[in-house]
Amino acid sequence: MITKKQVLKAQKNWGNAIVEIGRLRKNRSACEEAANSAINTLYAFDTVKVLFKPTKASDIPFRLTKEGAISYFIGSNVQYPEDKGFALQPWMKVRFDNAAIILKERRAFAVGNYYFMDATGNEIKVEYTFSYIQNEKGDLQIEVHHSSFPYAN
Repeated sequence: MITKKQVLKAQKNWGNAIVEIGRLRKNRSACEEAANSAINTLYAFDTVKVLFKPTKASDIPFRLTKEGAISYFIGSNVQYPEDKGFALQPWMKVRFDNAAIILKERRAFAVGNYYFMDATGNEIKVEYTFSYIQNEKGDLQIEVHHSSFPYAN
């Protein structure tokens, strides 16, 4: 059975990876390496179909391949011309505020807000839903990632 502690660790690892990619933005090869490592470690593209709906994507709103996910985080892919590299902001900190977590035998689900702090200390609030699957090593990987800005009326 997956534990809440495992979900919180997966979320912390995801946030740390986003911060690290941005920290490396001036060294393109290191940045690409960090993005590839993050996608390979944090997402389950190698074992299941991953459903990824990033926050700032509208022309091609769904990223169903590893290549599409990497493009969203670091940009510079001609197949995804709207991608500027979300993780290149850079973000100084990412924190999760879970509204609810559901734990199952090999899957877990979390929904809530996550906050991205920029270099000036401003936080941007984004709503998210993540579904995690436990891999053969016991680590959690994302199989569904949906995020969007809060509705504004």
